[in-house]
Amino acid sequence: MPNASVYGIAAGRNSFTQVPQFPLEAFDDLPDVPALPETLLQMELRLHEFSIDLRELSQLILSDLGATLQVLRLVARECGPDGRPARIEDCISHLGPDTCLRVAGRKTVLSEARHRGVIEVWAHAREVAQYCRKIVVAAESSMRPEEAYLAGLMHSLGVLPEILGWHWPQNAGGNWAAKGRKLAELWSLPLCVQQFFDELHASNSDQGWSGVVRKAHAMARISPRCSMCAGMAPQLCRRA
Repeated sequence: MPNASVYGIAAGRNSFTQVPQFPLEAFDDLPDVPALPETLLQMELRLHEFSIDLRELSQLILSDLGATLQVLRLVARECGPDGRPARIEDCISHLGPDTCLRVAGRKTVLSEARHRGVIEVWAHAREVAQYCRKIVVAAESSMRPEEAYLAGLMHSLGVLPEILGWHWPQNAGGNWAAKGRKLAELWSLPLCVQQFFDELHASNSDQGWSGVVRKAHAMARISPRCSMCAGMAPQLCRRA
């Protein structure tokens, strides 16, 4: 049973938190990425059940950008990029459900303004990810639906420094796509995520993962949760 409580997390959101500063060479020590309080609560509730449904727990983690990133980062550190399990279910099996809850819940205190930004970006990332999976399934392509989902979920990676208040070194790339590629590389995120940002850098947005994400992003544009779209690259925001 986890001994970390997720109750009362919202009480600390108005607390002042210092903007994290880090040099480029210390990127592997970047701050933790927050999971939503409701995700942590649902994770803890499931861990108290008599038997844990691994698939259900994995879907819960995958519904939350922060929880997914925290689990993937820890697995990459423990196993290395070449030995890392490919699926979230396998990551949970390797780490253990208790450890997944602890790592997902390491960052819980945000200012009210930053918390609102996290809610907006997390919801948008999840919506795009869901569309990515549907597109690949409907196309019956060789692409894996779970990888399409991850590429869609992580397409907002490059805005994390801004919404979380990180100081971003000038020599690490200035636009959101460059930041996303740097984070994906330094965190050893799955290949599909790194390929997505590579395709953006190559302006090859109609092919591969970036093509799927572009189509999904166009489908999600009508959502009121997609107010970030104006700041995204044009190749992601135009209609498919």
